[in-house]
Amino acid sequence: MAHTHKLVDGVRINLTAEEIVELNARDKIENKKIAELQADYDAKQYKRDRVYPSIGDQLDMLWHSIDQNPALKSQYFNFYEAIKAVKVKNPK
Repeated sequence: MAHTHKLVDGVRINLTAEEIVELNARDKIENKKIAELQADYDAKQYKRDRVYPSIGDQLDMLWHSIDQNPALKSQYFNFYEAIKAVKVKNPK
C-alpha cells in the first residue's frame, strides 16, 4: 500500500521519505505474516472437513456391529451387556 500522508489533528500532512520507507516495510512484514497464517489455515483444512459422528453414535454403531456377530458378543461381553442393559431399560 502506498502511504503518502497522515492526519494530525484532522490536518493532512505529507509523510517524510523515512516514514514512507518504514510504513512500507511494516506492510511487507504484515503481508508476509498474513500469508503465513493463511497457509497454516489452509494446510489444516482436513481437520475442519474431517467431522466424525458423535461418540454416542459411534458407540451405537459399534454395539449394533457386535449385536450382529455372536463371536463379538462373546469377546466383548461386558461392553455389549452394559449397553444392552441401557437399551432394554430405555427403549426408543
